Amino acid sequence: MENKKAGSWPVILARASFEAYVKEGQRIGIPEDLPEEWTAGRAGVFVSLHKGGELRGCIGTISPTTNSIAEEIIMNAVSAAVRDPRFSPVRSEELPDIICSVDVLSPAEDISTIAELDVKKYGVIVSSGGRRGLLLPNLEGVDAVEDQIDIARRKAGIGRGEPYILQRFEVVRYE
Repeated sequence: MENKKAGSWPVILARASFEAYVKEGQRIGIPEDLPEEWTAGRAGVFVSLHKGGELRGCIGTISPTTNSIAEEIIMNAVSAAVRDPRFSPVRSEELPDIICSVDVLSPAEDISTIAELDVKKYGVIVSSGGRRGLLLPNLEGVDAVEDQIDIARRKAGIGRGEPYILQRFEVVRYE
């Protein structure tokens, strides 16, 4: 996993997206001055919002659902702020206290054993039938591969004894 410094354009774009939506109910367009890799490239993206050190919203896509990484960031930033079912929508007065990060995902790859995972480097996808749970890498409090798998499995509603398929992915995290 690679970390990029604060103030990077993916974080600026995500913040502009959820702030415009929370304040005005408007979705922003793609800025014209972005590098082509972000307007033509495609990838899954997760946007995470934190307030006071606690998760305040996190929504993402495992694989691309829009025409560009920039569009994926805009869509998921708005969803993280107002559509995460675990939280009430972000209110305007909270905006100054929200810290945002953006994870751009590599394509998922099948793995056959948990020995191929590393909680600091790889995120995990646990699948069984049509159910899928995902957990990003390098999350505070998740220090063991078994915990990472267990959390993703529970998110998907996959029972302890059910068979499942594992995939891993890497991210570039922008903070």
